[in-house]
Amino acid sequence: MTLRRIMLFTRFERFWHWTQMVLIMILLFTGFGIHGFYNLLNFKTAVGLHTASALVLLLLWIFAIFWHLTTGTWRHYIPTSNGLLRVAKFYAYGIFKGERHPYRKAYWRKHNPLQALSYLSLKLFLFPAIWISGLFYLLYSFWGGAASGETLMWVAMLHTAIAFAILIFIIIHVYMLTTGHSFKEHVMPMINGFDEVELTAEEEAYLEKDEPGHIQ
Repeated sequence: MTLRRIMLFTRFERFWHWTQMVLIMILLFTGFGIHGFYNLLNFKTAVGLHTASALVLLLLWIFAIFWHLTTGTWRHYIPTSNGLLRVAKFYAYGIFKGERHPYRKAYWRKHNPLQALSYLSLKLFLFPAIWISGLFYLLYSFWGGAASGETLMWVAMLHTAIAFAILIFIIIHVYMLTTGHSFKEHVMPMINGFDEVELTAEEEAYLEKDEPGHIQ
């Protein structure tokens, strides 16, 4: 295995990541406004901005799912128990003792086992749950004719609870950027796309011959 700098995150992945981040921040900000945590926006403006951002994000997610399936990058999110316990121990206490991270990125495995499990859970459970509850709330006039107002309240409570779960994920995600390597080393790959990855001889030869712009 050879450690080389390669294009680990494509232009679309970086666009998807940062656009998603901006839209989720807008949704959280307007969501807090809708719930009356501040008065910077009036209720109508907050709802309109929240709904528009949610629809744009939903379209982005649909396209991202299509992109992952057609490019094969979904493989990065396949969960594995191989090394999962070592990574969990590292984040639990090894990181505070200055230990070396037990996982090295690979060409077809850029996420460590804990990251893959976390991201997969986010994509399979939290994101679909926030989509479905949000759409049910938005389309209440179409299905809620025979339902009581209490039903809508439970939909709203579920939507809010999932939003807080996503907020907790974001806080942990940002915190992890401050651990191990410098903040810049963690963030730069999602800006320029390049990161250090262990390559097999075959992978290195393929990149140097067929995609020379993706390897340094």
